[in-house]
Amino acid sequence: MRRLASLTFKQLRALEAVERTGSISRAAEELGLTAPAVHSQLKALDATFGCAMLSREGAGPFVATPEGRVLLQAHERADAGFRLALRRIDALQTGLAGTVVLGVVSTGKYFAPGIVARLRKSCPEIEVLLQVGNRDTIISALQDGALDLAIMGRPPRDPPLQAISLGDHPHVLIAPPDHPLAHAPRITPEDVLKETILMREPGSGTRILATRFLDRIGEGKTYERSEMGTNETIKQAVIAGLGLALISYHTVVEELRSGRLVTLDLPGLPIVRHWFLLHPEDAPLSGAARTVWEFIAAEKDSFLPRWPPA
Repeated sequence: MRRLASLTFKQLRALEAVERTGSISRAAEELGLTAPAVHSQLKALDATFGCAMLSREGAGPFVATPEGRVLLQAHERADAGFRLALRRIDALQTGLAGTVVLGVVSTGKYFAPGIVARLRKSCPEIEVLLQVGNRDTIISALQDGALDLAIMGRPPRDPPLQAISLGDHPHVLIAPPDHPLAHAPRITPEDVLKETILMREPGSGTRILATRFLDRIGEGKTYERSEMGTNETIKQAVIAGLGLALISYHTVVEELRSGRLVTLDLPGLPIVRHWFLLHPEDAPLSGAARTVWEFIAAEKDSFLPRWPPA
């Protein structure tokens, strides 16, 4: 440890330059030092390790001793490490490296991985950590300062947020393809309210939207409902014939394409809301978070499935 404390970068640079040029005078010229100053650095290095780091036969060039070669190899690795560190620091300062926590409501998990994949290609030094939860969970995480950015529907009033719209977010009423209403020439609100409605858990934005819609078309009439905790469970339950569901179009794109689900045509549908990109106003964005914000803002709805489907 004493040797390491005595070792300096000037000594290592002097050793490397003399070994490479074979001459103290040429090394001194390259380093912008006097020859005696370079000689002094080499003497100090020899004294630190108790052995010669360079040797010379007659008037020939200086060459590294076995001990000098070991030290030069270590210096080469250290120099490469410091150069890498400098590049990483520059990347951090310019927003091209770092870690960003992106919160996404459960419905957004169907397209959020695509955003992360595009970011990884564009900014490989930025690590994006996805946190998925229902609306209440994401709002709570924003309030606690646990998220840098979030993607969700209608922004909450608290905490104060900066928000930009990313694109349309349609919600559709789904049924299995063999359901009687799937072939009905006309569907009324009464037809829908006779069915079991499959709902997300309390705290879900989809549940809030569905409840408001059904209360409006039913004018306060009661209907049978069944609560389920995830969009995946709801989709499978509808496919199995357990009921109907008002759900984000972006969660059922593949099932609609494959014919495992169909949408029901009812006045007022689809309900089109918007996706928003958010960040807390009172929390300045880091360089990496700012880069991710600008990237997603520029991409906007390019990562969202199109409505109506082609």
